[in-house]
Amino acid sequence: MIVLSILGSLAVIGVLCWLLFTLAVFALPFFLGLAAGTWAHGTGAGWLGAVIVGLVAAGATFTTGQLLLALVRPLWLKLVVVLAFVAPAVIAGYAATHGIVKHTLPSEAWQFVFSGVGAVAVGIVAFVRLTALIPSEPPGRGITRA
Repeated sequence: MIVLSILGSLAVIGVLCWLLFTLAVFALPFFLGLAAGTWAHGTGAGWLGAVIVGLVAAGATFTTGQLLLALVRPLWLKLVVVLAFVAPAVIAGYAATHGIVKHTLPSEAWQFVFSGVGAVAVGIVAFVRLTALIPSEPPGRGITRA
């Protein structure tokens, strides 16, 4: 019974880590949507209005990021957009890893070390996924003109 409990716990941690790596790209839209929804609720929009405002803000953030990656020509500017999306993913990776390791490691120093490793890993995955979304050829270059 104890072995099944340990295996079940490891399976849940594995699924949560996979989910973290998969959703790390959406950390910035999530944070901005949450902030906008909290603001809307605080100004009296009610819970339904706050959810709608949060969803619109998150969707607008993700759409703006995708449009900037597709339309901006200088590579350094694309890198700035990608880093704006990767930074919240690194913070989320640190927090998620720290939440896991603080229950398993008694040493605070090792907790911070493993949390830093988790943050770097999540940041690299988010960076790779975002750079995969960048079109290889700028718009308009593949069009032949007569």
